[in-house]
Amino acid sequence: MSGSKKKEGEARGVAKPWGGRFSGKTDPTVERFSASVHFDKALARYDIRGSIAHARMLASAKLIPAEDAESLVNGLHDIAREIEEGSFPFDPALEDIHMNIEARLRANVGAVAGRLHTGRSRNDQVAVDTAMYLRDTSLAAQLGLLELRQVLIERAGEHVDTVLPGYTHLQRAQPVRLAHHWLAYVEGLTRDAERFADLRARIRFSPLGSGALAGSTLPLDRDHTARALGFEAPTRNSMDTVASRDLLLEFLSAAAICMVNLSRISEELVLWSSSEFGFIELADAYSTGSSLMPQKKNPDVPEIVRGKSGRAIGNLVSLLTTMKGLPFTYNRDMQEDKEPLFDSAETLRDCLEVLSGSFATLEVRVGAMAEAANDPMLLATDLAEILVSEGVPFREAHEVVGKMVGRCTQEGIALDSFSAEQMAEFHPAFTASAAELLDLERSFARRDLVGGTSRDRVSDALATTARELAAEASALEAAKAEDAGGEA
Repeated sequence: MSGSKKKEGEARGVAKPWGGRFSGKTDPTVERFSASVHFDKALARYDIRGSIAHARMLASAKLIPAEDAESLVNGLHDIAREIEEGSFPFDPALEDIHMNIEARLRANVGAVAGRLHTGRSRNDQVAVDTAMYLRDTSLAAQLGLLELRQVLIERAGEHVDTVLPGYTHLQRAQPVRLAHHWLAYVEGLTRDAERFADLRARIRFSPLGSGALAGSTLPLDRDHTARALGFEAPTRNSMDTVASRDLLLEFLSAAAICMVNLSRISEELVLWSSSEFGFIELADAYSTGSSLMPQKKNPDVPEIVRGKSGRAIGNLVSLLTTMKGLPFTYNRDMQEDKEPLFDSAETLRDCLEVLSGSFATLEVRVGAMAEAANDPMLLATDLAEILVSEGVPFREAHEVVGKMVGRCTQEGIALDSFSAEQMAEFHPAFTASAAELLDLERSFARRDLVGGTSRDRVSDALATTARELAAEASALEAAKAEDAGGEA
């Protein structure tokens, strides 16, 4: 930068908010480039909660007068109300939400506001705010996944006897119950919920008191603030505390995996609602029309969910890439952790909500599913297993039934059209006609293994899963109450 431009930049710049080290002002371009308040204001309630706990701890440790702490706490409550009401004057020149709150506090309570940052760095301040945000947003993900699974269980209970083809390679493979198919969704979503539960279990240590990287010479009571903010204990290493973002990465990973599962579920809603399948019809509230073709009813909701999975995957890769080359401890690159986190949290929340609504309101076309599952070819494996039950090696049985299928294909006949005599010609172990052997209900009844598609197994799975979800709902309500019980 030339001398004249440098002076011009300093003249029109903004005074630095953090004290006396700098005599020059920040260039407006740098101010705009480095500002984060437009997105990190999502941490406002956590920053205020952490600051209140810190102020009370400072008074308890005799580091500030009790009356000053009370003034700080009252001022912070006032700021919280302003933010809630939408009247808080966010200023990009103050960089981030933390400096915005501190500046507003100074305007409201005067010079005593300068006591609040005693023994605290923005590094541990950001870390504790983010930990509390992660704790809440992970719980929100668990609650959203619970709601979607509850809807799926309820709808599955309506369709224990609804039959459709199961697919491999998107080719009709074997008949299954719709309830069993939707229970498959529930299993994967349960693992997603468990990932967020695992993460919440790791967010149990409070970063507050770690300072910039080496703690503080002041007699801070880190146990006090940890308990006040709902943590089990303080973090055990100040450098790791401010250097690490693996909890965020874990959230982004869990969110990306979950979004991939939601994308696959959405893909089936898109396929099943097409004219080619015709298995379901999405409610008008979860569909859109065409700007040109008046006959169209488009499955936009599951399509958008499917598309948004790319955002979640990208957010994970973005932060992994940011973190991979950083030395310990804090580096300003780490400001880039917030936008991916907030975006994935909001994306996941919205996708879970709209899919819950979509499943709750969609119409199942039972007849279309039954017709698609009525092809006797879907029971070809049953014929091979009948031979196995008569002592025939499976590879031999597979070859025999393959020849039967080949004959059907060549002659354009159905697999259940062979008489008892013709069946005996294929293999003497067959003792009945194909029509007698290829019975759908008997096929289902024989699939009575754990995890199978017999009516009893599916009914048991529904009942077991419903009980598990009820217990999970109670546990999550308790977790919500516990999290809300921290110091305000």
